[in-house]
Amino acid sequence: MNALAEGLISRFEKREAQVGIVGLGYVGLPLAVEFADEGFSVIGFEVSESKVKSVNQGRSYVGDVPSDRLAACVGAGRLEATLDYGRLGEVDAICICVPTPLNKTGDPDVSYIISVTESIRKTIRAGQVIVLESTTYPGTTRELMLPALSDDGRLEVGEDFFLAFSPERVDPSNPVYGIRNTPKVVGGISEACCEVARALYSTVIEKVIVVGSTEAAELTKLLENTFRSVNIALANEMSIVCDKLGVDVWEVIEAASSKPFGFMKFTPGPGLGGHCIPVDPHYLSWKMKTLDYKTRLVELASEINAEMPRYVAEKAADLLNAQGKPVKGAMVLVVGAAYKRDTADTRESPALDIIQLLAGKGAQVSYHDPLVPSLAHEGQDLESVPLSEALLAESDVIVIVTDHSAIDYNLLRRCGQPILDTRNVMGRKGSPAVAAARVG
Repeated sequence: MNALAEGLISRFEKREAQVGIVGLGYVGLPLAVEFADEGFSVIGFEVSESKVKSVNQGRSYVGDVPSDRLAACVGAGRLEATLDYGRLGEVDAICICVPTPLNKTGDPDVSYIISVTESIRKTIRAGQVIVLESTTYPGTTRELMLPALSDDGRLEVGEDFFLAFSPERVDPSNPVYGIRNTPKVVGGISEACCEVARALYSTVIEKVIVVGSTEAAELTKLLENTFRSVNIALANEMSIVCDKLGVDVWEVIEAASSKPFGFMKFTPGPGLGGHCIPVDPHYLSWKMKTLDYKTRLVELASEINAEMPRYVAEKAADLLNAQGKPVKGAMVLVVGAAYKRDTADTRESPALDIIQLLAGKGAQVSYHDPLVPSLAHEGQDLESVPLSEALLAESDVIVIVTDHSAIDYNLLRRCGQPILDTRNVMGRKGSPAVAAARVG
């Protein structure tokens, strides 16, 4: 390694470097706080004026970052947020944590990465390390970012500046694994790039795993979530199989999971949510299509998972039919709007599709979620309704989509109304009365 690389590593070890985090969302804000807590001076870069204002006032909008912890970092002068991307030249390390959604045709939208890369290109200087954390297709770092950052020939990667990819592994509301104790994968454009990035993350993360290229690191993230997508699809299809055979899928899964080898437990649900699992496999499929290869298993799994909200809506209609009631005009209560238990995150939540599908059939749909006070989706604006005996008595069918721990399931248990339990939360809480109404 040259003197620039060694100098950067030394500054990381001494906590003398300044770190820039681009994108202060579910990934970026927790990472910024970790670096600030470790003693680094951190600048967070955002395009949202409201987020910048909140951070600088010490008010957190991310569930995994308590406001008092954020306020302590801000108050100590170790963390600030800014809209001024011209300040990217001030920092020694840049971690890019911007969204990478899909466009309307299901293709990767890397416009945020392109925009940030252009901002960095204007300010890049010798002695900086740039790490992309946003999930993307293999080749993005090398084929998209590298040419833009070195196009004028002024700086050479691996010698003057350092470029790497390290996929985020954030699991919102996970009580066991956070940033520090979740292993971090790093792949660099060169060996020096990788070593500098490894040194950066080693200051705040207990274990850093080095792979041989940025492509390997990019593909690692896609494999992790494609693995989950495929296995969740198998569990979802098994729930449909069990439903048609009159067998309890939850009982089958529990029995299968008693095997101490060769089986990993996955459970069915109302569909996929969050930014990762519904999106990441499409990045892999898209990339392989450019190489004239079809990822058949990956695409089939995505198709099965995407159909689950429709399956749930149809099961709700079946419960209404069993009572001699049409869907049109029926009072349907959806319990849980977030995509995951004990979070307020509604990104790609299956609850949104289930509400839309039932409302599209004429049902009067309301929802209760103690963590999501309001919803706006496809022209619908809804507010969470308080859970009460009167509300439950008025509901013709209740659909449990998200099994938040703060929901009063005893109240649901006592109401006597048909319940479609897509999470088996009532079964887990010992209520055989709703067993026949569970998905699967």
